[in-house]
Amino acid sequence: MKVFKIPEATVMRLSIYSRYLRQLIEEGVETVSSGEIAAGVGVSSAQVRKDLAYFGEFGTRGVGYKVEDLYGCLLKILGLDRRWNIIIIGAGKLGSAFALYQGFLDRGFTISAIMDVDEKIIGSELDGVKIEPLELLQQRVTEKNITVGVITVPAPAAQDVTDLLVASGVKAILNFSPRVLKVPNDVILRNVDLSVNLELLSFYLALNNR
Repeated sequence: MKVFKIPEATVMRLSIYSRYLRQLIEEGVETVSSGEIAAGVGVSSAQVRKDLAYFGEFGTRGVGYKVEDLYGCLLKILGLDRRWNIIIIGAGKLGSAFALYQGFLDRGFTISAIMDVDEKIIGSELDGVKIEPLELLQQRVTEKNITVGVITVPAPAAQDVTDLLVASGVKAILNFSPRVLKVPNDVILRNVDLSVNLELLSFYLALNNR
């Protein structure tokens, strides 16, 4: 079977579609059209159909999609039909906020370990998960079958932490530090720079006021 490269923007929209479908399920809606999905999430109906077409045929012409069936398919496509164990490195304000956010659990992500080097907070807990010394990272990754690492440490320490995660077998990393990281080709890296997103907002605000 020919394998197509799926645009990252499509994957991000699938996540948005799935959240909207979850909302419809909670409202008791049983069927939905591509136009209704499009209106609900702010894209065109053609875009919805194009995004779904990467993964097969969904729905019935003239009838639409069964909401629960489509929602289940999207969860499977997104890998959210299983649990993913996460380790957080850095239990400061950002790391703590990440650990305490309940929405991750609802989407299949479990905070299984939290690491830090600050002796003042090691031993305390965040939502029932004990903050442990960084020296235990490799042991916890193995014990808890951790596949995702979240980096919320200061920039100077970020690459060293990344190297530890890679050496421990973590295959996906979400980086919140403002540093460009290097990882092997078989490790998935996503960078989340909050200042970049604010700068995007300022760009569009300035553009609208020129």
